[in-house]
Amino acid sequence: MLKIFDLTLKINGFPMQKAKSELQKIIAIPEDEYGHFIEQKKMEIVNFHLSNNPFYRELVGTESLKKWSDLPILTKKNLQKPLKERLSLGYTEKSVYINKTSGSSGNPLVFGKDKFCHALIWANITRRFQWHDIDFNHSYQARFYGMPLDFISNKKIRIKDYLSHRYRFNIFDLSDNGLEKIVKKFSSTKFDYINGYTTSIVLLAKYLKRNDLYLDTICPTLKVCITTSEMLFDEDKKLLNERFRIPIINEYGAAELDVIALENAKGEWKVNAETIFVEILDENNQIVPYGTVGKIVVTSLYNKAHPMIRYEVGDIGMLDEKSTLKNPILKKLIGRTNDNAILPSGKIAPGMTFYSITKKIFGDQGNVKEFIIKQTKLDTFEIEYTSDFELNEKEINNIKTVLSNYLEPHLNYLFIRKKVLERGKNGKLKQFTSFL
Repeated sequence: MLKIFDLTLKINGFPMQKAKSELQKIIAIPEDEYGHFIEQKKMEIVNFHLSNNPFYRELVGTESLKKWSDLPILTKKNLQKPLKERLSLGYTEKSVYINKTSGSSGNPLVFGKDKFCHALIWANITRRFQWHDIDFNHSYQARFYGMPLDFISNKKIRIKDYLSHRYRFNIFDLSDNGLEKIVKKFSSTKFDYINGYTTSIVLLAKYLKRNDLYLDTICPTLKVCITTSEMLFDEDKKLLNERFRIPIINEYGAAELDVIALENAKGEWKVNAETIFVEILDENNQIVPYGTVGKIVVTSLYNKAHPMIRYEVGDIGMLDEKSTLKNPILKKLIGRTNDNAILPSGKIAPGMTFYSITKKIFGDQGNVKEFIIKQTKLDTFEIEYTSDFELNEKEINNIKTVLSNYLEPHLNYLFIRKKVLERGKNGKLKQFTSFL
C-alpha cells in the first residue's frame, strides 16, 4: 500500500530518512551515557541561538553560556512579537514549518520549526504511536479536533486529513443530533483509532451511556483511543473504558514543542527524552527533586529556527521518583499554572482542582452534560452548564454547600443553564477561567 503520510512529509521537504536515522542513534545511547548526551545537546542548542539569534541573545543578555540555571525562563509573553523577528539567521518564514497554538490559554502564538526538527518530531511521534499498533500510513483515525468552518479553509483541512489518513468530526455540534451522526459514521467506517480533545470524546461516551451503546460493538475495528489537549479525569477515563471497551491512552503535548509525554501499555506516562528536555521548577525557577510538584519547563533540543529554551508550558506536574534522564515518567499533570481561583480570604484554589470537585458533585446522573466555571468577582463564580433539565433548588443548594466547604463560606454562585457552551475557535472548552 502507498505510504501517503510519509510521502506527504517528503514532498513538503521534511528529511524523514535523515530524521529516522538520527532518532535510532539517540535511542541506542546507553543509560549511563545519556546524561552526557543531554548536556551536550543543551549546550549545542543554546550556543547556536546565542550566536545566530539576535532575539534570544538580547533576551539572555550575553553571548556566551555560563550556567544552565542562569538562562531566563521563556514565556509566551516573551514571544508576542512578529515571527520574523524571532527566527535565527539563515531562516525565513518561507524556509521553516510555521504553525500556531490554539490560544486556549491566552493569545495564539505563531511559531516556527526548521524542517529537520519537524521531521525528527514526526519520526518520534510515529515510533511512540506504534507502541499502540498505530501506523500513520495505514491506520484510519477518527479525529476530534477543531476545524475552520469557512468553505475554502474547510476544504483545505479536509484534503490534509485525507492525505493524513483521518476523518475529522464536527465537534462544534455535540448535541444529541450531532452525536447521533457521529455514531452513524462509526457504524459505517473502519476506524482504527480515535484521537482528539478530551471533552469532545467524553461527550460521545456520555451519549453512548444514555443510549446503552458500546463503541467497540458499533465499530469493531477500533483498537485504541488517544485523548489529548485537555485534562482527562479518572472518572472520565473510567467512563471511556466502560463505553468504548478499548485501551484509553493519554497524550500530553504542546504544538509549539512536541509530544511531551504519551502513556505506554503499562499506563506509564513516558516523557519524551529524545527531542526535548523537561524540567520541573519551583516558584523561584529552581529544579525540584523527582516526586515534587512544580511548573513544567521544556527545551526543544533540535529547533535551530526558533529558540524554545526553558520554555514555560503553563502547566504544573510531577516527574515520578523512579525517573531517569533516559526514561523520565510523568507521574501527575495537575493543570494550568495561570488559572487559579483567588478568594476573599487570600486563599488560592487551583482552577482544575476546583473543576474536579464540581465534576464529582454533578456525578453520574447524566443530566448535566458539560459545564464551565468563571470567576467574575473575588466572591462570585458563574457556573454555566448544559443539561436535559434545569438544576432544581435542592441540587443547587447541595452544590453550594460542597463548594463552600471546599473553598470558603459566603461566596456567591450563579448557575446559568445554556443550550450550547462557548468554545474557542479551535473547538476546545476552557473549563475554568478567572476574570480577576
